[in-house]
Amino acid sequence: MTTNNQNKKYYSLILLSFILSFFIGALSFFLIDRHTAVNPDSILDQVKKSFRKEGPIEGSWIEMTKVPWSKHALETEVYYGGLSRIEEGKAKHYEFLADAYTGSLLDIYEI
Repeated sequence: MTTNNQNKKYYSLILLSFILSFFIGALSFFLIDRHTAVNPDSILDQVKKSFRKEGPIEGSWIEMTKVPWSKHALETEVYYGGLSRIEEGKAKHYEFLADAYTGSLLDIYEI
């Protein structure tokens, strides 16, 4: 009878350690993921895909280094990029800012 109680405690301890390990791993993933920058090439692909809906793109670029950026209370690091295309027979150039950690576009403007 003592052996049966010891086995139950042993299996309970193993189950508890698996559950605890899972939660620690999940928490670590979310904390690390928040501080991992998005690949700049994937951001550029996303912007190009959006612009292609309105017409062909002539050229595009993105800076591979993150730059600190702040506007009002928002502070983050961003990637700068740009693209160009022909609209109504004239070359139009656009630049954009994308959040380095989420990939969200913060601004797109014509230059």
